[in-house]
Amino acid sequence: MTYVVTESCIRCKYTDCVDVCPVDCFREGPNFLVIDPDECIDCTLCVAECPVEAIFAEDDVPADQEPFKAINAELAKKWKPIIERKPAPPDADDWKDVAAKLKYLER
Repeated sequence: MTYVVTESCIRCKYTDCVDVCPVDCFREGPNFLVIDPDECIDCTLCVAECPVEAIFAEDDVPADQEPFKAINAELAKKWKPIIERKPAPPDADDWKDVAAKLKYLER
């Protein structure tokens, strides 16, 4: 089983999760992070670090977030690894409680 970053991360892109990942499985896009399912070792450390609760175990992804399993797998092949925490975007706090953000995902 792997972990999956879901919609809550879009336009927030807090990178607290990156700091605790022992295998550098996160990949960074313009306004979203994904987890490379081939690198994730299921350690669970990132889940508690996500301030917007965007990370779920693959088997626990909410039904309305299921497409993010494929999105993580697809984008992990295209995006570069992120191995250090970075500042969140200046407007991240404005986006953290916004729902239905998939339309804002920049690939």
